[in-house]
Amino acid sequence: MAIATSPLRLLATTVILCVTLSDLHAAQPPRTQSPDFPKRTVRLVVPSAPGGGTDLIARLTAQRTSEAWGQSVVVENVSGGATTIGTNTVARAAPDGHTLLLTTVNFAFIPAIYPKLPYDPKTDLAPIVMVVTQSSMLTVHPSVPVKSVAELIALAKRQPGEIRYASGGNGTVGHLSTALFSSLAGIRLLHVPYKGTGPGMNAVMSGEVDMLIANIAALLPQVKAGRLKGLAVTSTARSKVIPELPTVIESGLPGYEYSGWYGLWAPAKTPEGVLRRINEDFNRALKEPVLVERFQEVGIEPAGGSEERFASYLASEFEKWRKVARDANIKME
Repeated sequence: MAIATSPLRLLATTVILCVTLSDLHAAQPPRTQSPDFPKRTVRLVVPSAPGGGTDLIARLTAQRTSEAWGQSVVVENVSGGATTIGTNTVARAAPDGHTLLLTTVNFAFIPAIYPKLPYDPKTDLAPIVMVVTQSSMLTVHPSVPVKSVAELIALAKRQPGEIRYASGGNGTVGHLSTALFSSLAGIRLLHVPYKGTGPGMNAVMSGEVDMLIANIAALLPQVKAGRLKGLAVTSTARSKVIPELPTVIESGLPGYEYSGWYGLWAPAKTPEGVLRRINEDFNRALKEPVLVERFQEVGIEPAGGSEERFASYLASEFEKWRKVARDANIKME
């Protein structure tokens, strides 16, 4: 789930953040002491290509945790296999906390659509903390004659299979989140997969297709410019960057919720003391005002919380996306 924004802006944000965080390193509250961690450089594996949203979040948080730990935190992009190659790299790493995984909501839906994985997401990796969340937006081409989600659903019921929606490809979060929408609404939409969210967004703006659900950071500039029409946000609460837009639930579709999220994992059997130390230091970093501000500029909300809270949420996400994939018959080879 890539964050589409100006490369120069992302570079400026990262540079400013690195300078500012060094000034905030002093006067931090006590943290859990772990004599075994960290003893050397920490690898923070991102299972996707450089330049996307996961990569940005990893690099912003790596700077802060590196200072807290007194060791380098190196972001390593291990892409391929729909994130499974990088994820498996961490699952097979030594369980000592020096190799971590930062990835997205696809961690929860990949098991539902890929019948064979080289790792077991529930037993081979230990959840540490939900790092951030990001709302998505339901948009349509300006020519689509609707002004609300309720009107869109009504139109789809009158024209079953005629409203075309774009996604970043088969089995992507754009595909599954829209499948969830159509299932709950009791409508039939036509899926048109593209090679990435960017091409899908361009297809909607050109009128080649009608509808797209994608992250707010990517879509908001196009909505403000009038090239797309925003109908609702997909989270349970309105977004701070576009508070005038209602949620899908507010718009008359009870039960629909999709939030993009990014989480942190370690190999299973990593000592509990190490996991707790990592959790505490990430929670600490996520509360720093400068980091909060930088994230919110691109529509990202810091999350945080305990290991147990993240594990409980993951359990519900596994079940949610399993049902979506089953009901929509989405399977990947």
